[in-house]
Amino acid sequence: MASISSAGIGSGLDVESIITKLMSIEKAPVVQLQTQASAIQTKISAFGSLQSAVSTFRDAAQALTKSDTWGATTATSADAASVSAVGSSSALAGSYAVKVQSLAAAQSVASTAYASSSAVVGAGDMTIEVGAWDLTEPGFAARATINALSIPISSTDTLADVRDKINAAGGAVRASIVTDSSGARLVLSSSTTGASNGFRVTGSGGAAAFTYDATDGSSPMTRTQTASDAKAFVNGLEINSATNNLSDVIQGLTLNLNKVTTDTVQINVAQDNTAMKTSVQNFVNAYNSLASTLATQTKYDDATKTAGTLQGDSTAVALQRQLRSLVAAPSGASSVFSSLSQVGVELQADGTLKVSDTKLVSALSSNLAEVKKLFANTSLTDDTSTNGVAQRLRSFGDTVLGTDGMLTTRKAGLSSNLTRNKDQQDAYTTRLESTEKRIRAQYTALDTKVASLTALNTYITQQITNWNKSKD
Repeated sequence: MASISSAGIGSGLDVESIITKLMSIEKAPVVQLQTQASAIQTKISAFGSLQSAVSTFRDAAQALTKSDTWGATTATSADAASVSAVGSSSALAGSYAVKVQSLAAAQSVASTAYASSSAVVGAGDMTIEVGAWDLTEPGFAARATINALSIPISSTDTLADVRDKINAAGGAVRASIVTDSSGARLVLSSSTTGASNGFRVTGSGGAAAFTYDATDGSSPMTRTQTASDAKAFVNGLEINSATNNLSDVIQGLTLNLNKVTTDTVQINVAQDNTAMKTSVQNFVNAYNSLASTLATQTKYDDATKTAGTLQGDSTAVALQRQLRSLVAAPSGASSVFSSLSQVGVELQADGTLKVSDTKLVSALSSNLAEVKKLFANTSLTDDTSTNGVAQRLRSFGDTVLGTDGMLTTRKAGLSSNLTRNKDQQDAYTTRLESTEKRIRAQYTALDTKVASLTALNTYITQQITNWNKSKD
């Protein structure tokens, strides 16, 4: 606000220093508002951290309310190299004997050898149909849902050009060139396995060299692999599949057939206690992080005589109290377990939670249904005492973070205070500009007056000196 000035030159007074000191006194209210604004902003940041911690905790609690969490299973194979298995939450515990008689395969045919991939094929037309082969009658049955692929070949097209045109057409057959000791061959392969995904090729002109008909032994193209379905036995039941991945045979379980087997491969599906324990540990970690944040923000350190940002803040203290109460409160959701401590989630002296692996795994192994109720049960009436602990905490998190929640409204209130503080600072700043102009004008006038009086004093002194000289 200070401007460049020559005040003080006429009088010899240190006017700029005087004005600076006077304005520092005038600025005291602004400095106080700036300090208050910094404190408000620090609180807003602290509540932002709390919102983030509550959100993470709410999500961890919500995970414990889902059926997928408590339905987690793990599938193991006695010979994963031959048959591997992947389970989902809908898989049921059980044991399955799998024997693989044959694997699904894709049809593949190869042309006669050309000098190179740049050899010209000759003009003509090629048609590729997808369907199933029956070497008796009717021979080839095209699939009505897949359109035949027509490939026109020009007189200048090379073997590589034919390959590229087939692939560019985007059909159910892929083309490649394989070079062996005899030369370059066009190889056509079904893009998917299964007996119904075989194909027939008819051609004219130069493209006649790519004709393939399984019922015609004189076809120019040679079959190198037959389109076939996988054949397996699951607990003695015959299963046929167009792919080697059986995803709809056993509920929630995908069997990947990798090799033909001579003996059965045992597949076991069991509840996945490790995955469930991980979900509970994630919940405990999120709770402890939130509890630690609250403790840090609300504590007072006697040793350093410093207070946390939210020490004494009624909203933060209320959140801390309610959270501890909900975690420690008994639940009527389960008829076997009434508290978290009974399943190994134990409250510590410092307010954090700790998981007893032995106790939790024992509860999961012996009574999973009741553990699930303790965490995830939803009351069918208005009696919230029968809600699971995770359900209560998830609901609490939603409330706290909601539009009218305690954290949302507290943070909004602080933001409003910060806005008012800024408005007050702006008003004071405008007022200080006027005050400095007034003070500077007053001292400029004083400087001018003092300079005038000094000049008059000098003149009178000179006159007296001259008068005394004239008398001598």
